[in-house]
Amino acid sequence: MASSMSFLDAVKNRRTIYTLNKQAPISDDRVEELVKIAVHDVPSSFNSQSARLVVLLKKEHETFWDFTAEILKAMVPEDQWSHTEQRINGFRSAYGTILFFEDPNPVKELQSKYPNYAQHFPGWSEHTSAMHQYMLWTALEAEGCGCNLQHYNPIIDQKAKGHWNINMEWNLRAQLVFGGVPEGARDNLPKKTYVPLEERMAIHGK
Repeated sequence: MASSMSFLDAVKNRRTIYTLNKQAPISDDRVEELVKIAVHDVPSSFNSQSARLVVLLKKEHETFWDFTAEILKAMVPEDQWSHTEQRINGFRSAYGTILFFEDPNPVKELQSKYPNYAQHFPGWSEHTSAMHQYMLWTALEAEGCGCNLQHYNPIIDQKAKGHWNINMEWNLRAQLVFGGVPEGARDNLPKKTYVPLEERMAIHGK
C-alpha cells in the first residue's frame, strides 16, 4: 500500500502520464474507497448530484479499450491506424479506467424548478463532472498512481452502455486511465510551462 501524499503536494505533482502499467500501487478496495468519496463528497450545483461513475479494472478495463480500438479502426484511415493503435494500446496497458457520466434528469428537474437559471444548468453539470475528474486524478496521484484523462465519447458511448448495462440516458464525459508508473517514466515528462501568475490572478484588499 502506497502512503498518501498531502493534497497540495498531489496538486503540484499531478501530471498527464501515458506510460502506465498494470502494477497498481493501491488495492481495488482503495480505488473503490476513493471513488465513493468522490461521489459522496465532491460538490455539485444546487446539490444536483448528477455525476455517475463506472470503474473498470483489469480485464474489464482492457475490454473497454478493445471496444474503442474496434470502433476507431473502422473510422481512421488505414495509413494512420498504426499511430492510433499504438495510442489505444498504451491506455490498455494501464490498470483501470474510470468512466465519468452525467445524468441529465437531475439537470432537467432543476431547469424546471428554477426556470430563471435554466440555461445555466447544463454548463454547471459539466463543472460538476470536471470536479469529480480532477478530485480523482489528484487523489490517485496522491496514492502513487499515474493517470491520463481521455475523451473518446461519444463514439464509445453506446457500446459501453450496452456491454456494462449502463443507463442509456447518461452522458459520458471523460475517461480517466490509471495504473502503475514504470521506473523513470516521470523523469521523461516534458517540463511544465506557465503563463505568469500576475496575468492570471489578482488580490484586492490585502
